This record gives sequence, structure tokens and C-alpha cells, in this order.
Amino acid sequence: MSQLRLNPLTGRWVTINAERAMRPTDFATRIQTVESDPSRPCPFCPGNEDPLAPPMLTIGNGDDWKMRVIPNLYPAFDGEDSLAVRNLGPVHVMAEASGTHEVFVFTRDHHGGIDTFDDDSCGQIMSVLKQRLLEHASTRNIRYTQAIVNHGREAGASLSHPHGQLLGLPFVPGEILDEERAFVRFEGGCILCATVESELVSGERVVLATDDAVVVCPFWSGGPYEMLVIPRHHDQHLPDASDESLAGVGRAIRDALAHLNAVFPDVSFNLVFHTAPHQHDGPFHWHAHLWPKLTTVAGFERGTGVMINIVPPEQAADELRRIGANA
Repeated sequence: MSQLRLNPLTGRWVTINAERAMRPTDFATRIQTVESDPSRPCPFCPGNEDPLAPPMLTIGNGDDWKMRVIPNLYPAFDGEDSLAVRNLGPVHVMAEASGTHEVFVFTRDHHGGIDTFDDDSCGQIMSVLKQRLLEHASTRNIRYTQAIVNHGREAGASLSHPHGQLLGLPFVPGEILDEERAFVRFEGGCILCATVESELVSGERVVLATDDAVVVCPFWSGGPYEMLVIPRHHDQHLPDASDESLAGVGRAIRDALAHLNAVFPDVSFNLVFHTAPHQHDGPFHWHAHLWPKLTTVAGFERGTGVMINIVPPEQAADELRRIGANA
């Protein structure tokens, strides 16, 4: 029988339909990302750096860089103006999409990935995120920064070279506002601290646990093999965390991706970091969502906002632990 489970971070219901559970071999393999112009050299590979897009931050020296943050040549958000709302009639409201849009090239290897990182690289990728978020927080018109990694065409990647994006927004997105309200409403302290404590007791949804982070397939998973990376240290903003804590979370993300790739080799995924909005001091616990792109969001999900998950998180966590440990 199907179950309804409440996502306490958003207040939305998800449906767990165990009777429709699929095996890993039943999911389609990902379609390789095809460059829009195959004859054009990869702009993120060493030697192809665009002189018109000087890096905002570099790990390494000169041509021997290891990681780079560069401006997005086709930014979704650009400009220094604060959010200025204009009414264009009784129902039409608009504002300029000011802010910043950056590309985070976190590896020189065109065929690499976070799942292959060594420990030092795990710490460096998190250090870069911390530095850029601190820079955004000091920028007058940026109220929230969304850090993401889209891997694979199904996940929205237009270039196959592994990279992330940092989008500095002049507003706080509704998803983050929903999470903020959830932390305020929760009466047991912190939702995610309570989640860690509860999940470690049962163990059935835990993928891996370290001194710095716990990775679970959340009880309220909206999609197959969804994972939630929860730092053990309670910090509101990602930049609040110590370098040691961030490096540990980076290693947990790497290991979670390695477990996922052991079950679904080179699967498309979205890795999304949620942190408290800049300058907000209310209850929050920063974290990361890992959403494999294994199914398609259909009409019911779009029409209702209620996700249907055909693989119970308990089954997903068991497979990720078992298969990932033997990889």
C-alpha cells in the first residue's frame, strides 16, 4: 500500500509507492551530454581559458590551476541594482534580474568528477564555496546565493566538463523561505539535528556516517535514491562552518556520489547546497541535497506539487550501502 510522508523542511507531502519499486537495472542509463558545437574546444579545459573571462578565484598558480571560478558568459542574473519591483497592471509584476552568475570549474579533468576526488580536493572545493559565499554576502544587492552542480544532460548540464554554478540572487527563493519557516516551527530544537539523531538510532536510511556528516535517504524522499547530506556541526550558514568541518562534509559528498555511481554508473544528478540567506540570523542548519535524475516529473507532480517516489528510501539506502561498500 502507498504511504504519504510529510517533508518537514517544506511542509509538502510525498507519496511512497513501494508496490511500484524498481530495480537499479530498470532505470534508463543517462544520455551523454552533447556539446552544442562539437568542433569547439571545451572552454573549461586547461589551455582553452577565455581571456575575456578572468577568474574571480583560482586554486593553483597560472596555467597550473586546479580549480577556477569565472563569470558565466550567459548569466541568468547580472547587475548591481537592488530588487526593484514594478507593477505592469493588475496582475503583471516584474523586476530586473540583477545579481551575479558564476561558473565553478572544480577540476581540470574533462572526464573527472567529485566522486574521484582525493581528500585535499574535497576540502578545496568546499573552501572555494565558502570564499565565494562570503564575497556574495558582502555584496549589497545579493540576498541569497544558490550553489549547484548539474551533472548530465538530464540534470541540466549543457557542457560535459564537470563544473558547478553560483548564482547570487536579489531575493530569497521560496524553497529557502519554506525551509526557514520549518526550522522556526519545529519545537524539538533543530529539524536536521533531530533527523541525524533519529536516523542513527534506526540506521535503515543511513547511507554513510562520519564525524563530520551523515548522509541519509530521507524518510520523505521525493524521488528514487535521493540523498540528504547533513553536517554534524550545527551552523546556519555554510561559511559559518570551520574549514575542518567543511572538508569533512566534502568527503561525505564525494563518498555519497561514489556509492551512487556504484549503483548507477555515471548517473545524472543535481547537487544543491541550502544555506541560510545572507544576513539572516534565524534558525537554520545548512545542508546539501543530492537528487539523481532517474525518473521524469509528470503531470500529477507538476499539477499538485506532490512527488511520487517508486523506490522507498529504506530500500534505496540499503542498496547504496551494500553495493557502494563493495565497489
